[in-house]
Amino acid sequence: MIVALAGGVGGAKMAHGLSLALTTEAAGPATLTVIVNTGDDFDHYGLRICPDLDTVLYTLAGLANEATGWGVVGDTTAALDMLRRYGEEAWFWLGDRDLATSLLRTARLSAGEPLSAVTRGLAQALGVGARLLPMTDGLVATIIQTPDGELAFQDYFVRRRHQDVVSGVRFAGVEHARPLPEALAALTQAEAIILCPSNPLLSIEPILQMEGMRAALAQADAPVVAVSPIIGGQALKGPADRILAAQGFEVSPLGVARWYGALLDGLVLDATDAALAPDIAALGVRPLVTQTIMRDDADRERLARETLAFAATLAHGQASHPTGAAEDDARMKQG
Repeated sequence: MIVALAGGVGGAKMAHGLSLALTTEAAGPATLTVIVNTGDDFDHYGLRICPDLDTVLYTLAGLANEATGWGVVGDTTAALDMLRRYGEEAWFWLGDRDLATSLLRTARLSAGEPLSAVTRGLAQALGVGARLLPMTDGLVATIIQTPDGELAFQDYFVRRRHQDVVSGVRFAGVEHARPLPEALAALTQAEAIILCPSNPLLSIEPILQMEGMRAALAQADAPVVAVSPIIGGQALKGPADRILAAQGFEVSPLGVARWYGALLDGLVLDATDAALAPDIAALGVRPLVTQTIMRDDADRERLARETLAFAATLAHGQASHPTGAAEDDARMKQG
C-alpha cells in the first residue's frame, strides 16, 4: 500500500500521478490511500464546502479543470450569476457541477453520514480507484493569524487573495478531532508514505496535527518521502513561499526539509535546486534530484514512479537528523 498526504493543486496532481503509476501495476490504484486536508473546509450559503477533498476527487476522476487546477472542467456558473443578480458578492467560485457535489455532501452529512462515508460514495460514483480519506470526520478550521487579526482560511486565501502577512496559524478544533482509524491503519501497512508537494503549513500540517498522526508517521515501517513544493525560491502556485519565509524558514527545498525535520527519510527536489542536495543530505535526509514540475499526465506519472522507486531504496528511521528535533519543536509552537 502507498499512502499520500495531500492538499491543494500540487497534492492533487501528485496523487493523480501515483494513481497512474499504480494503475499499470498488478495491484492497481486500489493500493493507494490519499489522506486529504480538511482544515480548509467551511460552510457557504448553507452548504459544506470541502475544497481540498474536491480538488483531489476531481483530479483523480479526470474531471479537474486543468487551467485552474480546481473545479470541474467545462463547468458553468448559472447559480453564481443568479446570486450576483440578487446583489451578492459571490466571491467564492463554485461552478454548477461543483455545486451539485456540495449539495449532495451537505444533504448526506445532515442525514447523519460521516464525511468519510460521503467521500467514499462520491469517489465510487466518479470511478476513482484510489481510497480517498478526509483527515478526520470531525471539524477542524485553519485560522490565519495576521498583524491585523485572525482570518478564516477562505477569507485569507480566496476573498483576500492570500496577500496578508501571516504571523501564525492555528487549527481550531484539532484538539477534539480524531484521525480516521483507516488512516492510522494505512500508515502502519504502508510500503511508502509520500508527503505531496502541498503547502507544508496550510495543507500538510493540519493532517500532522491530528492526534496520533505524527507519531504514526514516525513509527511506521515505511519510508517517508516529501516532494518539495518550492522550486527556484518560489512556489508554483499559492503562498507556500511567503508562508515559509514568514515562519523563519529558508524558501527552498532545504527549508522544506528543515520544516518537516525528523519525519523525513527522503526529499524529492527539482533539478533547478540541485546545488542544495548536499545540504539536505547533511540533515540526514536523502535527496533525489529530478524534474518535479507536472505539466501533464506524463509528468505526473513519471514523477510518481521516480518517487516510489526512490522510496524503495530508503530505510525508515535509519538516518540521523542532527537538527530535526529542535526545528520540529520550534515549528510545533506555531499559533
